[in-house]
Amino acid sequence: MTAFHYADSGSSVRKGRGATFDPHNRFAPTHSVEEDDGWWREEASTTIATEVREEVSKSALAWNTSPDLPFDRSLNPYRGCEHGCVYCYARPSHAYWDLSPGLDFETKLIARSGLVERLSEELCHPNYVCRPINLSGNTDCYQPLEAQHQTTRRLLELLLECRHPVTIVTKSSLILRDLELLSEMAEHRLVRVFISLTSLDANLKRTLEPRTASPQARLKVIRELNTAGIPVGTLVSPIIPGLTDHEIERILEAASRAGARTAKVMSLIRQCRGGKDYDARFGKRFRGEGVFAEMIGQRFNRACRQWKLQSRTEQGLNTRDFRPPRAQGDLFY
Repeated sequence: MTAFHYADSGSSVRKGRGATFDPHNRFAPTHSVEEDDGWWREEASTTIATEVREEVSKSALAWNTSPDLPFDRSLNPYRGCEHGCVYCYARPSHAYWDLSPGLDFETKLIARSGLVERLSEELCHPNYVCRPINLSGNTDCYQPLEAQHQTTRRLLELLLECRHPVTIVTKSSLILRDLELLSEMAEHRLVRVFISLTSLDANLKRTLEPRTASPQARLKVIRELNTAGIPVGTLVSPIIPGLTDHEIERILEAASRAGARTAKVMSLIRQCRGGKDYDARFGKRFRGEGVFAEMIGQRFNRACRQWKLQSRTEQGLNTRDFRPPRAQGDLFY
């Protein structure tokens, strides 16, 4: 069956959503454009309900060999993300499921079932070597549908059981639901959390990240994680010249005062890429070039030194105590 996506040439705003329309799916065999033929039609609603379908997982871990990433494996409980951040680099991945990177990415979500079982099988493989897993490599593992599905929590329970380290990136205050579990993981040096903090301006946040927690709520999450003894840092990304770059020092100060101990930044903007929107080359795609990019980097590093924020993401996580999950019926565990 062919799925048709109609681009809204007027880019009408959809309430509570980041994207304004569904751009063409580059993998679709056909492309349809809506034309007004003069007949009356009912005006489309400005709100769109979220749809969720389940997908049976065939595998768990996603592997990469990118020199730009501090991890070689990641774990994504969901496809698509209801947070609807307008700048999200993961949007194009939705085209692999015959869905659009636009509104489909944030309204037509996929929950992966059987993921805990697949991960357990992969960790039991004789050739598996323990290194930190990045949870939320492609979408936020604590987006709203996690409250119902609880896949992220069950994955963390498995990782704690087998003493496997994990890093987490999120914009959601839902992570505080698992505070006790994360605290126990921290006692064994198995977890590091990064709270994404793009802006301290709530109005700007509503435009860039419409369905995410407020900046103040995220600072509260940092404080509570730090109080519970959980290593926590902040991800300042993206930095957009002329829109958010003036907040660099304020964001790092606020994060440090809330208890963040590490920071990370990336800037993906045309002014720092020789006029291009994106440069996919390894070693280039996460770094801007030119005078403006260098100035941002210098300001960021100076503020990090001032507020004693480190830039390492996995420093100190424990891989020595890893033990494969116990297979059912294994008498020699």
